[in-house]
Amino acid sequence: MANFDQELDASGLNCPLPILRAKKSLAGMDAGQVLHIIATDPGSVKDFEAFAKQTGNELMESKEEGGKFVFLIKKS
Repeated sequence: MANFDQELDASGLNCPLPILRAKKSLAGMDAGQVLHIIATDPGSVKDFEAFAKQTGNELMESKEEGGKFVFLIKKS
């Protein structure tokens, strides 16, 4: 498991809430810090890929674990 600086549990939230919460969390973080996100919305996989491209933050990891989707985003 990779190290991360902050965790966001967006379980049970539907698009676009996981992205909005992640955006808010990242805003309070320093460049180079890593946000660990847990989501249950299957749409969040594509959402976070697009979000990373749009914002220039690095999507370090995107995987499914026991019906949950786990993301690691490094703030640029």
